[in-house]
Formats: sequence, structure tokens, C-alpha cells
Amino acid sequence: IPELRPANATPFQFPTRCPVCESVLHRDEGDAIVRCDNAACPAQVRGRLIHWGSRGAMDIDGLGEAIVDQLVERGLATNIADLYDLTWEPISTLDRMAEKSARNLVTAIEKSKQRPLSALIFGLGIRNVGATTARSLAELFRSVETLMAATEDDLVAVTDIGPTVARSIVDYFGVPENRELVARLAAHGLLTEEAAPAEPNPSASTPFAGKTVVLTGALTQYSRDDAGEIIRRLGGKVTGSVSKNTDVVIVGADAGSKRTKAEQLGVEIWDEARFLREIDGAT
Repeated sequence: IPELRPANATPFQFPTRCPVCESVLHRDEGDAIVRCDNAACPAQVRGRLIHWGSRGAMDIDGLGEAIVDQLVERGLATNIADLYDLTWEPISTLDRMAEKSARNLVTAIEKSKQRPLSALIFGLGIRNVGATTARSLAELFRSVETLMAATEDDLVAVTDIGPTVARSIVDYFGVPENRELVARLAAHGLLTEEAAPAEPNPSASTPFAGKTVVLTGALTQYSRDDAGEIIRRLGGKVTGSVSKNTDVVIVGADAGSKRTKAEQLGVEIWDEARFLREIDGAT
């Protein structure tokens, strides 16, 4: 608000170079932030590795920030595929990592190869692709190869995917290095195809049968991912945004704008207690 600015205020100057790697920063039209596009930037590598190992992605126990920092600093991992080349011996030389801890981390990395396709897509860190969108992509396209071949028109046909997200996906797979990364992950044995979907409970009496559901806010008894799996198992469909096609919005703490939109559209709203009662009665 101009009239509230101090008389001595000066215009903010956006940085022009990355403070870590000194690469020229990029700012998309309309964006409020600037980005470093250097894939080899240590800060970018660090962020991608941490995201890849996070619970919503590959869920690699023991791959915390301190370990990632050392892997990057020592050149042991320059991208996420490098994790699958690691053996316990070099890991055991890291600070606070004895042989047992190093072996446990290698085991956790190996275990991550069995994570579903949706987790892999989310873990790639494609801009604007969250966990819910990644699950929708996995369910529709069924393999990374098919997803990589998708056009923007193919993508906008997916529920919850608009032109901006579609462009992000096409741009990501349009980079040869990203396609090579996916090929390396496949060569390491990660799941790049979606398993056959589990048969949902066919009973029409289940509370979610044929319904489109949105989860918002923090639940106390389940993570949103786990709650979503329960809903899908009971015949429902989980999406990430509220629309006139939404049947139920389940709200936890700090639900925010999705609850407001549900109220505006007259969509049925359940609190967590109602959700727990419904699933208790159906299982």
C-alpha cells in the first residue's frame, strides 16, 4: 500500500544471480519469485534429494538433511539416480554414520524401488505437480513412458490439471537430461509402471461409493495420503480441488480456502469425527 510506506523506502531489487552457484536467475512472467535453473547447482541438487527421500515421495528413512548435505558436498550424489549407485562403504565415512547406519540407509534406498508410480512422479519434483496430481497422472497414464509422450491436450483432460500444470509436465520431459534421469531410475529397477488397481469395495452402501471427495486441512488420526487410500478403497475418488462436481469435503484443522469454496458451492462438509464414524461403519 503506497501511502503506508516510509518516506525513505526504496524499491526492492530482485537478485540477478544465484547466491550459491552464481548462475543467472530466471523469473517467469507473472511470478513473484526468481529461480535458479542450473540443474548442477548444489542448492538445487540438495533440494531435489531431500524431496525425493520425503515421506510423500520415496520415503527413504535416514536420508535427512545432514546426510544429503554431505552427499552433495563430497560429490557422492549429483542427482537422485546417483542414490541407487551408493554402497555402504562411502556412506560410512560421513559424519555420524557408522557401518550399521550406512547399511540401513542403503537398505532404505533399495526398499524405495518398490514405491508406486505416483510416488516416483511426485518425487521427480516437476513444478506444480503435487502428490494428488501425481496420483491422478499415474492412474490415467499407467507408466512414465506414456506420461512422457503425453501432449498438453492429453494432460488437460486429467481431472485437476490445467494449462499451467500441463505445460510444466511437457517442459520437464522435454529436457533430455530429465528423460535420461528417468531411464536411469528404470534401469535401477524402480517401478515406472502402475500396478493393476485394487478392486474397490463394490458395495453401494459404502459412504464413498461413486463419490468425489476432497481432503483439506490437517487430520489427527490419519495423514491425508492414508485417508485418501481409505476413501479409494471404499469406492470413492479423491481430487485436489473443490468444484461443483465435488460430493464431500472432509476438513481438518486450518482447512482454509477449500472449505470456504465448499460452503459457497453448497458442497457437503464433514469434520474428522464424521469421517471416522463413516469409515468405522464401513470397515
